[in-house]
Amino acid sequence: MSNPSPAGEALICSARGCRAPAVWALEWNNPRLHNAERRKTWLACGEHRGSLGDFLDARGFLRAVNPVPGSPTLDM
Repeated sequence: MSNPSPAGEALICSARGCRAPAVWALEWNNPRLHNAERRKTWLACGEHRGSLGDFLDARGFLRAVNPVPGSPTLDM
């Protein structure tokens, strides 16, 4: 859902149609396709963290949710 941003470019939420800045990194993998160490990342704004995380968790794919470096979530 998200493509890596070039250095210096703002990270954007991976939710379809959302252009908000990302403040969460949802790390996941599909155990049928990826080895246990591989992690893919979807980025989420505060509004979409729950829905994206629920989607991944319902499939058993969600591995970790971490604040994006430099995001205001680190100040909470």
